[in-house]
Amino acid sequence: MFSKACKYGIRAVLFLVVNGDENSRISPETIAETLEVPRHFLAKILQQLSKNGLVSSVKGPGGGFFLSPENRQQHVSEIIYAIDGRDVLNACVLGLERCSSKSPCPLHFQAFSYREGLRLQLENQTIDGLGRGLNSNQLKNIEL
Repeated sequence: MFSKACKYGIRAVLFLVVNGDENSRISPETIAETLEVPRHFLAKILQQLSKNGLVSSVKGPGGGFFLSPENRQQHVSEIIYAIDGRDVLNACVLGLERCSSKSPCPLHFQAFSYREGLRLQLENQTIDGLGRGLNSNQLKNIEL
């Protein structure tokens, strides 16, 4: 359902919840190495999230990424929307372009309640709330 970039973005943000605060900035290299994801790809994703106000960053020596109290109160859905767009949760589960209520695929109506429930959950779950209780090892191979 979510792109690889989106999955990496969510994992990186959760990593920052578990491992960082305003006083400890973490380099994209450290995040990428720990999560075992491509460094340059992750750096671009983090820049995109920073541009959308979902993570904070400081450039230069001692710089890196961190989550401010405001970032932590953002909803998880905003990470998804920033990377994959707002329509990702409305996409056809079979990947058909012309799937709609007027022209449904075989799973359209069954998937609707699942997608709607997921959307509501993600729009009501804060980044901080989702990250609490996780540890770094759980983030390595998290599947979303």
